[in-house]
Amino acid sequence: MSQQQHNAGIQAVWLSLISNIVLTALKIVVGLMVGSQVLIADGIHNAGDVIATFAALISTMVSKKPADEDHPFGHGKAEVIASGIVAIILVMAALLMVYKSIEALFVPATEASYWALLAAVISLIWKQALYVYCIRIGNQQHSKSLIATAKDHLADVYASIAAVLGIGIALVGDRFHIPYTEYGDPLAGIIVSYFVMKLAYEMGRESIDILMEKNLSPQQMEQLMTIVRSNPHVKRIDRIRAREHGHYIIIDLRVSIPNHLTIQEGHDISREIKFSIMNHHKNVEEVMIHINPWTPEDRK
Repeated sequence: MSQQQHNAGIQAVWLSLISNIVLTALKIVVGLMVGSQVLIADGIHNAGDVIATFAALISTMVSKKPADEDHPFGHGKAEVIASGIVAIILVMAALLMVYKSIEALFVPATEASYWALLAAVISLIWKQALYVYCIRIGNQQHSKSLIATAKDHLADVYASIAAVLGIGIALVGDRFHIPYTEYGDPLAGIIVSYFVMKLAYEMGRESIDILMEKNLSPQQMEQLMTIVRSNPHVKRIDRIRAREHGHYIIIDLRVSIPNHLTIQEGHDISREIKFSIMNHHKNVEEVMIHINPWTPEDRK
């Protein structure tokens, strides 16, 4: 990854951090002023986002450090840990939103406010723009922490949509005297908590899979084996393992080649396979290849 790409990633996380601080203050202040439960809950969710984004910022800087004696495979998993932290914070935010919203259903509803609606609309537009920006850079850099930050913004988009709908329904009901619409605000909070929880589950599961060194998807593994088999000297793939290590991939490979080839020729074939894989998959950081001898009798 170039220094320019790295700087772009850091810039995206800093922008997310500052935005989350501003939006947290906006939502909580306006929510308290007008008594909007969904806006207050969304503001508390944003407060958790500040912590999550700070974790993403630290992990992004740590993950780009080169391999050293203590960490020979690099520091890429720092991003995975940050992604897991974001998932935990999202779970806590979703549970808090459910609790606060259900609590609001059993107390007299507060009057809907246009100020609350305006704050929710600003959050919706702002967070959608941040999501598009961060997910684009995160996918370009294969950055788990930046993608997690983008998905955190997406959870906020869901929350803001629910807030806009809930507050909007309450305002319409108040204007036309429609019964029970004043509870649109807390009901929207319950609905959005489901989407936040679902997003947290997906992020948490992916983080656990990477930390447990799960293989890449079957489709990705098949692509890798096709590249290896394209080398005319490879007679058999004895074993292949490929796992994500944060923003890059590490591959372990055992292949059989004709036993009459020299050590130098085996070394050259290994390099050919390695560079062929890395040319097709730019996010592959390391390919470790073990050569086994193969004879015609091995076909039997």
